[in-house]
Amino acid sequence: MQPIMTADEINAFLETDFPQIHTDGRVFHVTDVAPGRVTMTFDPAERHLRPGGTVSGPAMFTLADVAAYTAVLAHIGPVALAVTTNLNINFLRLPQPQLIRCECRVLKLGKRLAVIDALLLQNGSGEPIAQATATYSIPPR
Repeated sequence: MQPIMTADEINAFLETDFPQIHTDGRVFHVTDVAPGRVTMTFDPAERHLRPGGTVSGPAMFTLADVAAYTAVLAHIGPVALAVTTNLNINFLRLPQPQLIRCECRVLKLGKRLAVIDALLLQNGSGEPIAQATATYSIPPR
């Protein structure tokens, strides 16, 4: 499946249609779009940390959700009303307070539902710090 939006187009869409994700600074950035795939980075700030100095679970959940949403957008176009219907996340390793990369893969893209697999990675390691599966409802055209 070929994407119909570029990384720059998705970032611009998020800027105009979802400016609230940048309220306290730009921490989410789509870096790559490929057939069936999107990569987003998240640069956690102090507010994203939990006691002990690791990135909080809600911050990683947000990354998985926003990144998976952009994977849907990349392949269906700028549809603001595609909504999350389910997101399941597994926290696998303690994240360090540094850049996290989320690699999303489209598992299914139907007329009404999309299912995305999201791997959260750090330090160039192939070992994920979290894995999520997200389902999105796609509104009728």
